Amino acid sequence: MGAASNYLEAKLLDHALGTATFTKPTTVYVALHTSDPGETGSFSGEVSTSGTAYSRKAVTFAAASSGSAASNATVTFDAATSSWGTITHISVTDNATAGSGNVLFYGAVTTSKTIDTGDTFQITSGNLTVSLD
Repeated sequence: MGAASNYLEAKLLDHALGTATFTKPTTVYVALHTSDPGETGSFSGEVSTSGTAYSRKAVTFAAASSGSAASNATVTFDAATSSWGTITHISVTDNATAGSGNVLFYGAVTTSKTIDTGDTFQITSGNLTVSLD
């Protein structure tokens, strides 16, 4: 995933150019989407939390090297209690509450996955990579 949201781009530019300070998030979270959140960081395609057992999950990353950083622990979402739809995109956000906070990075999953009742979604350690070029 190499796309930064407009929010993050502005914060990083201000910080790097000395016009404002950017305070890093204490924790970052993975959100699942059934559509592209895009540069504006829209949560309209985020999986519904209403009766589905979906919630964002905390994710940690190893230190960046050569312009990218990879997750360093497996992230497993709870089993769906009803269909979540087809997961096509994920985002890294600064808030645990679905539909809240700011998208930091976003991108398409390698292979879309339909989550039906009883299914889980898992990102194994090292398989979520954020990069800047």
